[in-house]
Amino acid sequence: MTEPNKHKSARPASRVPEGRTERVVRLGSMLAGIAGDAAYEALRRAARRSEETGSVVFSPATARRLTETLADLRGAAMKLGQMLSLQGEDLLPPEFAAALATLRSQAHFMPEPQVRQVLERELGPDWRSRFREFDFEAIAAASIGQVHAAVAADGRDLALKVQYPGVARSISSDVDNLGVVLRLARILPVDLEIQPILEEIKRELHREADYRREADNTERYARLVADDPSVLVPRVHRDLSTRRVLAMDRVHARPIEDLRSPEHPRERRDRVGERLISLVVRELFSFRFMQTDPNFANYLFDPQQERVALLDFGSVRRFTRRFTEIYRRFIVASVEQDTPTLFDAARELGFLRGDESGADLEMFSRLCALATEPLRFRGCYDFPESDLASRAREAGLEALYHHRLPQPPPETIFLHRKLGGSFLLLGHIGARVDCHTVYEEFVRDGAEGV
Repeated sequence: MTEPNKHKSARPASRVPEGRTERVVRLGSMLAGIAGDAAYEALRRAARRSEETGSVVFSPATARRLTETLADLRGAAMKLGQMLSLQGEDLLPPEFAAALATLRSQAHFMPEPQVRQVLERELGPDWRSRFREFDFEAIAAASIGQVHAAVAADGRDLALKVQYPGVARSISSDVDNLGVVLRLARILPVDLEIQPILEEIKRELHREADYRREADNTERYARLVADDPSVLVPRVHRDLSTRRVLAMDRVHARPIEDLRSPEHPRERRDRVGERLISLVVRELFSFRFMQTDPNFANYLFDPQQERVALLDFGSVRRFTRRFTEIYRRFIVASVEQDTPTLFDAARELGFLRGDESGADLEMFSRLCALATEPLRFRGCYDFPESDLASRAREAGLEALYHHRLPQPPPETIFLHRKLGGSFLLLGHIGARVDCHTVYEEFVRDGAEGV
């Protein structure tokens, strides 16, 4: 077996902290550092008699300390940071939202000795004989595992996802401890009831850490889109997969952000954007089976075949027919501005309690109108030129601090992460999409799910 290592990664390699005590100590050290940064900033302002009014906690130094620690810890701690970065702009100070955004692609690599340790434990002491080639230089690193290029002994071209050691058993403690850190550092709003959210995140991450479950999800999703030549789902190789190692076809394609390059005509970006938004609504209303992690790294684009490859099915949600039909009524009522039906569906979904004031209900209607603006717009919605994200952020902050709206049910966290993240992705690749036509086909007039 050859072990090519022809290039150096720009990201550092560092051992993944495996033990619970070690991980707690790292988070505690980070909290102490944040407190020190805040104290220094307070002293600096006092010494200079500064009239600065911003928080001494919300500083660029604190944001860097947080992201560097999470990138080093990896696992659930980093995953929670990534999730906050995608849906946390309504909750987080700008310094933290910007810093946490770097976590989407900034995990440290696991060093070769730990990679060997995991593979020997999962595939056996003779694991090397099962590969003709294995590159210890990872081609991608994320929160729960990293990906290596490999060639099986029989010549299959593979991408091998290897889970970081110890992350599965540290999920609950990581999430709990990071929740405490975010509270004590006053990074999250004081009034935010975070515990139900943390419990839902723990349940989801325990599911994501089971690569056998991800293999099942991948194969099911591949069957659901088998008739769509514009979507590629890599094949799973069960003989080289375990609960902590997942072998799939290696997809040779470009990162989807490459569509921003001038070499791609606008028509191509628009076509890809239309396929992506159509796929999202099909996932919810037809498949009732949704890949809920809109991290840009989970998408590749093959310009030769004009298709999008989807790579990660660890975070997947199944929806009941009853839920999707209520949610369909909710979306249609928002787009068609049918206020009574909107409020009725919102109460059924748990978005409203039923005792809100008139001002609260008006605020809720505004939020819904913003969320469905691209679906209501007639013609091509210009995502890269839209200021929807900033308007939604301002409205979200107003709702959070000045209105008595309930927090959305925890079970909708990942659904809304996918919907919001998909809009961000369309803006990122520069797509203009006739979302209203997609809405009419798959939502308003859509058929029952499979």
